[in-house]
Amino acid sequence: MNRNPEHSVPKDAKCVFNGVLFEVWQWQQKMYDGNTQTFEMLKRPDTAVVIAITPDKKFIVLEEEQPGKGKFFSLPGGRFDEAESDGLLAAKRELLEETGYASENWDLYFVQQPASKIDWLIYFYIAKESVKIAPPRLDGGEKIKPDLLDFQEFMKFMLDPKFTEVALRIKALEAAADLSKLAEMKKKFGV
Repeated sequence: MNRNPEHSVPKDAKCVFNGVLFEVWQWQQKMYDGNTQTFEMLKRPDTAVVIAITPDKKFIVLEEEQPGKGKFFSLPGGRFDEAESDGLLAAKRELLEETGYASENWDLYFVQQPASKIDWLIYFYIAKESVKIAPPRLDGGEKIKPDLLDFQEFMKFMLDPKFTEVALRIKALEAAADLSKLAEMKKKFGV
């Protein structure tokens, strides 16, 4: 997905802060009345999120804990490494690292830019036929407990307030309210 130019750091912007996760970029923006003001935007590495489904149609979900964040529910995923410019590479790596699962059957589900003032895309992938091939290799700041849920349990999981992926919660709500959207979701997931 190409970034919406209105929601991206302009080419003439200058980086005024470079942190571990975020950069702050500023530029001079001409206003409608002819005046100029300083605008700014955050930029961060893009993210990949994986809806991993096993051959027996179970969804791989995570109960996670990170320092300063407490317990939350999520799916395998994380930010792109510096060498990764492709969402699929990041998705495959994150699935393997966090769960020990791998897949040869990948589809891009959708891409979103969650905030207009942050130059950041989230790539949501579906990994069908995911199989365990190795033990997880977690980062030092991660505690992750994977679980396997059937489709109905997965729908409830996505609606839990502790589930971090708001875009998927919205899709679950739409599917719960509209049988045609539910059927479309089941078809995409192959269940």
